[in-house]
Amino acid sequence: MLYIQRMIKQTFHYNSCMCWCSKTVTATSHSKCFFSTKTTTKRNKSSSSSIVQNAISISTNKRPERPRRDLFSVPGADPKKIEKSKTLGADAIVLDLEDGVSVHKKDEARDLVTSVLMQQQEGTSASSFGQSEVCARINGLNDGDLAIQDLQSLLPCPMLQTIVIPKVESENDIKFVSEMIDSFCDDDNPRDIRILAAIESAMGLLNLREIASCSSDRLDGLIFASEDYCADLECIRTTDATELLFARSQIVTVAKAYDLQAIDMVHINFRDLDELAVECRQGREIGFTGKQAIHPNQIEIIQSSFSPAEKDVAFASQVVASYEKAISVDGKGACVVEGIVVDMPVYKWALKILKRAEAANMI
Repeated sequence: MLYIQRMIKQTFHYNSCMCWCSKTVTATSHSKCFFSTKTTTKRNKSSSSSIVQNAISISTNKRPERPRRDLFSVPGADPKKIEKSKTLGADAIVLDLEDGVSVHKKDEARDLVTSVLMQQQEGTSASSFGQSEVCARINGLNDGDLAIQDLQSLLPCPMLQTIVIPKVESENDIKFVSEMIDSFCDDDNPRDIRILAAIESAMGLLNLREIASCSSDRLDGLIFASEDYCADLECIRTTDATELLFARSQIVTVAKAYDLQAIDMVHINFRDLDELAVECRQGREIGFTGKQAIHPNQIEIIQSSFSPAEKDVAFASQVVASYEKAISVDGKGACVVEGIVVDMPVYKWALKILKRAEAANMI
C-alpha cells in the first residue's frame, strides 16, 4: 500500500506540458516525412514507393488494432449474465464493477470477476471468452480505495486484456492506471493490457486533448458516456440526440487526431432496435468506430452498422490497386476509379476501409 500511495503522489505531479510536447514532436515528424516530398514532373519508383509507405504508416497503427465495433457491458455481480456473454460473439465484453454494481455488492462483484478472469478453456491456455476481448471497468479513481482494490485484484488475472476507466477528466487518470499496470508487468511477464477512457463530464470534454495526448502507450480509445454527461450538463435528452452532437463530434475529432478508437454512446431504449439502427448510422457518419451495447439483441445491429459495406470494401480494393499502380508504374499522382478521381486522401480512406474490413473478418 505504501508503494501505491507513492505512485499516486508521483502521478498527480506529472508535468502535463512534457506529455503534450512529446506527442507534438511525433506528429510533426510524420508530417515532415510526408509533406517534404518535393513534387517533380517525373517520379521514380523508389520515391513513389516512399509516398505510398508514408500513407500506410500514417493510416495504420503500429500495433495490432483490436476490433471494437461493439463494447458489450455486463454487470460484474451477475454470474449468469457473465456466462451468457461468452456465447454472444461480441467484439469486446466489459465486466462492469462500477455503475452496473450496487454499492453493497462491490466486493462480491470484484471477487466474482477476478475468479472469472482466472479461468481458461479446459485443457488450454485460451480465454474462456473465445475471440471476444475481455475488458473490466473499474470504479472511478475519485472513489479512492475502490478503484485501487479493483486494480490490485484484476491486474494479476491472465485473461484481462483491457481496463476501462470511468469518469476520466485528466491525463493523470490515464497515467495512474498505466503505472499500476506496469507494476504488474515486467520483462518476464510482458502483457499488452490496454486502456479505454470514458468521457462523462464537461470537464472531461474540456480536457479531451490533454487526455488523448497522454504519454501512455496503453491508451487505445475514447468512450462517450452520454447519460453521465447529460446529467453533468443538465441536458434534456431528445430522440435525435442533437444536444449531444457537439460532444460526440469533439470526441471523434480528438480520437482520430491521436490515432485512438472512438466508441459511441449507449442506446438506452434497448427494446427499440429501429431507433438503435438510426443512432448507429448517425454515429458511423460522425466517425465513431464502434458503439456500446447493454443488451444481447443490440450486438448484431451494432456490428453490422460499424462494419464497412461490401460495396465500400470492393471499391476500396480497386482504389488501392489502381492508385499504387498509378504511382509506382505510371508515374502519376492520381487515377480514376469508377468515375471518381483518386488521389492521396482517397487512397488513405481506402486503406482505412480495408483495415476495418480485415478486423471484421470480411477479407
